[in-house]
Amino acid sequence: MDYHAIICSQYRAALAMVEQAIQKCPDALWDAAEDKTKFWHVAYHALFYTQLYLQDTEKDFRPWAKYRKEYHFIGQLPWPPHRAPNIGEPYAKADILEYVEFCRELVDQRVPQTDLAAPSGFEWLPMTKFELQIYTIRHLQQHAGELMERLGSRANIDVDWVGMAA
Repeated sequence: MDYHAIICSQYRAALAMVEQAIQKCPDALWDAAEDKTKFWHVAYHALFYTQLYLQDTEKDFRPWAKYRKEYHFIGQLPWPPHRAPNIGEPYAKADILEYVEFCRELVDQRVPQTDLAAPSGFEWLPMTKFELQIYTIRHLQQHAGELMERLGSRANIDVDWVGMAA
C-alpha cells in the first residue's frame, strides 16, 4: 500500500473543496462585516498551516511570497500578552486561490519524500509525521466545512464533495 499516494490524494481532495468554496464565495461574504473571522481569513489560516506542517520543521518553513505577519492567527496570539493579531487589508480572492495552488504543488513535492515514521518536527505536536499528515488534513477539511456551511446557510451555495483526487 502506498501511504504517500493516499495522503497526497486526501490533501488534494481537501484543497479542491477549499478551492471550490473560495471560487463560489460571493463578494458580499468574502469580507462580511458581521463575521468575527472573515471568509478569506479562515481560508488563509487553513492554507498557512497546511504549508507549515508540510515542512520538516518550523525552522525549514519559508513563508509564501504574499505572507502577511500575524494573518495566520485566528483568535488571540498564543503567547503573552495574548492580544488579537494585527489584521489589516483582506487578501483578494485571486491571491488565496494562488495560495491553494502553491499548497497543492507543495503537497506533490513534500509528501512523497516524507519519512512518515519520523517525529513531527514541531515540538508542540508530539506525534509522528504520519499522524501530522492526518492532523493537517483534518484541520484543512474542518475549515473547508466551515466555509461550506457559510456558503450554504447564507448564500444557498453548495460545494461538491471530493472524496479523493489523483
